[in-house]
Amino acid sequence: MEIWVDAEKYETTSNNSEYRVWKGHDPEVAVVELDDFKGQDEAMSLVGLVPWLMLRCSDWKMIPLENIVAAASDSGTKVAVSISEEIDIQGAAFALEQGVDAIVIPPEELSPSLWPSALKIAEERTPVRDDRNNPELSTAIISSVTTAGLGERVCVDLTEMLSDGEGIFVGSSSSCLCLVHGETVPSQYVPSRPFRVNAGAVHSYVLMGDGSTKYLCELSSGDRVTVYSDIGHTRMATIGRLKIERRPLLKISMESENFTGNILVQQAETVRLVTPSGSAVSVTKLKPGEEITVLNEGGMRHIGKSIQGEVSEK
Repeated sequence: MEIWVDAEKYETTSNNSEYRVWKGHDPEVAVVELDDFKGQDEAMSLVGLVPWLMLRCSDWKMIPLENIVAAASDSGTKVAVSISEEIDIQGAAFALEQGVDAIVIPPEELSPSLWPSALKIAEERTPVRDDRNNPELSTAIISSVTTAGLGERVCVDLTEMLSDGEGIFVGSSSSCLCLVHGETVPSQYVPSRPFRVNAGAVHSYVLMGDGSTKYLCELSSGDRVTVYSDIGHTRMATIGRLKIERRPLLKISMESENFTGNILVQQAETVRLVTPSGSAVSVTKLKPGEEITVLNEGGMRHIGKSIQGEVSEK
């Protein structure tokens, strides 16, 4: 998603070449005032006829914007929309999931609080690096499964459903994260919770949507984590709620030729790890010698960011 500086409506001395400065009177851009249904009809009549539609809304409304985004999809016409309030950026950026192609905002010197949100959401709309889209997964062999006493574990409840085979990466060391499966598997004892990952103990690392890591205890509602599927698809999902409760824990240790690691999870049949074949196996049934899927990264992390260096985690 592009960011345009609105130099038609606001006076500015900015000449930042990183962003398009909209001064009006561009033959490739048709400007439409989206104040009522007539504005919507005018905009939709131009879809497919112009390279860009630039919408100005005196009274912000999502529904007409969604209608125009839907009409412009695969038409060859891109949609830009003027934004002056921070709360409206997300709605425009993700309208009907795909969102607009550009937001037009006041110059930074006139609206300094608006720009951080605009830049953050524009980054979320930008495809992530290939190496994060396709993590280089490894296989680890279970070396032991032991009890680990009582501890606080975190259930990560997402704002969207997980499918069979999907989960998030969690582990006691940032260099060895296990793929913990979502609670999508039916049970005769408890209902499934396909939005939930019973992720592990509070000290554990979790892979975030931007490729960094956080401790599970640091997460909060609104954070975005990486969701990975057993068929190799990666996406970001937003956390809606966290449940932290004291439960009996298991320590699952694993190793390969190049690394060792462990994860502490609740001792419950509904907590599952993913095997190289893509099946979800309950942690209460794991045995030494069995294989699981892990994300193994070299180097070390500082405040969640991957950096070059050596570190030993036990």
